Amino acid sequence: MANGRLDLRARVRHAVVTRAADALTLGVLSRRHRAQRIEVRELELRIPRWPAAHDGLRVAHVSDFHLGHLMPVERAADAVRRVGALGVDLLACTGDVVDLHADGAEPLFAEMAAVRAPLGHYLVLGNHDHLHDAKLIASMARRNGVRLLDGDVVEAGTGASRLLVGGVDWGRSIRVLDRAVVRLPEVPDLLLAHNPKAFHAAAARGVPLTLSGHTHGGQVAWKGRPRTNLSFAHRLSAGAYARDGCGLFVNVGAGAWFPLRLHCAPEVVLLTVRRG
Repeated sequence: MANGRLDLRARVRHAVVTRAADALTLGVLSRRHRAQRIEVRELELRIPRWPAAHDGLRVAHVSDFHLGHLMPVERAADAVRRVGALGVDLLACTGDVVDLHADGAEPLFAEMAAVRAPLGHYLVLGNHDHLHDAKLIASMARRNGVRLLDGDVVEAGTGASRLLVGGVDWGRSIRVLDRAVVRLPEVPDLLLAHNPKAFHAAAARGVPLTLSGHTHGGQVAWKGRPRTNLSFAHRLSAGAYARDGCGLFVNVGAGAWFPLRLHCAPEVVLLTVRRG
């Protein structure tokens, strides 16, 4: 259930930054925001530690929908359909499915599960997923065939072609996430973590690829320089990073928590992961 202090903070933020700003502009901000198309990006990552048996794996990476005032479920579902139609092996959602309320999110999980992904559909929770009712979100995901990972490492595929997929729950700090990654029962090939700060421990453990979200790429970035943005608390804020043969990809998210994205378009991403 909700953390009262965090829930109150999120509600105040929503009232001031989203609702009040929208009212002052007579709804112009939110209308323009919802009219901005969610981009479907296709990228190739080359990871030295990536398992050769899965060279060319195609991952649909979706994150930070923030279902609610700024993101109707139909808009989110359409983005999932469009990236899923490109042909994927695995779908990974790195959290913040909802903004303030868990109610009404089930159709989005159904859409995720409808994507043909032979190696499965996986989810980790973000900080906003914990604001109202994380257990409800987890049960909706499970009912629709989306596997929630919370300190787990599971096998996708079999035999020599098995892929180990792990996930850690939301953590605010590097220290908390270090502990979560160290406690994983095995070293996964692919790690899902809402907060990209998990990459510090993941690279130290030799995890080939970590997928994250959370930062929104600041939502406002310098034109042509996506990492120069308003996400001041994160050095790892947008796109691909490498360390010691391991990779991180930070999805800037499909949704928003204030109604403005400038030089940082909302996205869902198809990643082709290659060894090299």
